[in-house]
Amino acid sequence: MTLLFECVHRGERHVGLGMPGPGDPLHLYPVKDLDLRAAVTAADGDGAALAAALTRGEEPVVVPAGERAQVTMRPPLLPASVGDAMVSGFMQTHNVKVDAGTQAQPNWFLKGLGDVLKVSGDELRVPAGAVSVTEEAEVVLVYVTDEAGAARYAGYTFGNDLTDIGRFRQHNGHLSYAKLCDAAVAPWLFLGPPPASVTGEVTIERAGREAWRAGFSTGTDAMHYRIADILPGLFAHRALLHPGRVHYVYLGADRSSFHGGFRIADGDRVTLDFAEHGVVVSNTIDWPGAAAASPVER
Repeated sequence: MTLLFECVHRGERHVGLGMPGPGDPLHLYPVKDLDLRAAVTAADGDGAALAAALTRGEEPVVVPAGERAQVTMRPPLLPASVGDAMVSGFMQTHNVKVDAGTQAQPNWFLKGLGDVLKVSGDELRVPAGAVSVTEEAEVVLVYVTDEAGAARYAGYTFGNDLTDIGRFRQHNGHLSYAKLCDAAVAPWLFLGPPPASVTGEVTIERAGREAWRAGFSTGTDAMHYRIADILPGLFAHRALLHPGRVHYVYLGADRSSFHGGFRIADGDRVTLDFAEHGVVVSNTIDWPGAAAASPVER
């Protein structure tokens, strides 16, 4: 499967193809004046056509493995202006969360604009007044709004929809507030349909020690809703479809550490390992004013 990533190297945006191994050099192509979003949607999943558009016959810039720390990864297709990106998602989409009150169309929420998206290694900010936050390991769909105002599917990646689940549990009308935490996203954009089955593991470290670990399961087979049923309903709203806007849509999660009785605290490191896809998303929680927690609190 074709995948691409974006990064900043020596102050300039570059794009690469494929997922390099930990000890591999990076082969990068300067973005320059290329409209990357348009190139991805024009290729429409054709890996060869996309590679030709991205490389433009140029030789790659090779970054040796020992210099990879100088390269900064970016969320895939993130526009230069954060206002041209919208981060949102659906809640209670998975079969494990279906009950008698499940609706025909799941609730949708807005997390924010492009500046709430963080990549692995960044801190995830939590509002000071949050009640109880939890990780949510999710598939993330990426759409680009074309010049005609139509949302065009670009591909998928993976991420952590950090959520103030405590506030939502206190008042389910406060979903919109509960979601106003940062979101982590992998830099890799996979071209192709969303994955049917994704399993992985979440690990939470506190004060350098493992404090909680469990598996998770997601993907379209784990969902109560079909993508074809819920995304057209979302993108029927013209207010969302400004030309050039990139949408990052989180598809919902399996059970989390909160459901397992664990409480995340300021300074915890949350690592999501989407092992089947070779993707790891790891972030430290920045939660000002949070109550101190024991190193082994569960």
